[in-house]
Amino acid sequence: MHATGNPDLLRRARRHRLIRKLHLWIGAWGAIAAILFGFTGFVQNHRALLKLPQGDSTELSSVELPVPESARTTPKAMRAWLRDAQHVAIDNQRLQPGKPFEFNGQQVHPPARWTFTGGNARIATQAEYSEGNASLTLRTTRQSPLAMMLRLHKGVGGGVGWILLTDSFALSMVALGISGLLMWARGRKLRQIVFSAVGAAIATVLVVGGWPLLG
Repeated sequence: MHATGNPDLLRRARRHRLIRKLHLWIGAWGAIAAILFGFTGFVQNHRALLKLPQGDSTELSSVELPVPESARTTPKAMRAWLRDAQHVAIDNQRLQPGKPFEFNGQQVHPPARWTFTGGNARIATQAEYSEGNASLTLRTTRQSPLAMMLRLHKGVGGGVGWILLTDSFALSMVALGISGLLMWARGRKLRQIVFSAVGAAIATVLVVGGWPLLG
């Protein structure tokens, strides 16, 4: 049936063509994300079962640095010292308390370990410090292309640019799904939509997600 002469049908036809064009262009951008994250996700998910390689890391340098007493007081002070005195940009820090153990009938309390990491996806920097020591170990490593891709998949070392890029990928996938559903739902009744693959997918998500009303 042609939409000629019917303003309502003309508007619907134009809207449908616009959605199709958006779907195609967004799909091209989203396809890049699907390839990148699909490949790296598969490699990580099956690293144990299929013995898939995870890339290599080559140590470029490892130095022992004396730490001034003022920088040993708190992790925040240590981080500031690394930034200002050593020009090492730190993105993350992990504080691991020492686990007490018994040795020769006595309870031993090992010092806490402070780990600071920074750098980018290609070159990684890590500083390790045992609480109470007068020095720390600063290591610099270079990642292979595969290891770099896996780090980016986990959001490590990408920086603001990578965050914005992945945000655009995520939003494009959402827009792709919405536009695809709008095109698929055209000409279908609500009952057909509910009792279809869409309804089955929603029900599966609710069940797997442990929706309280279904529990």
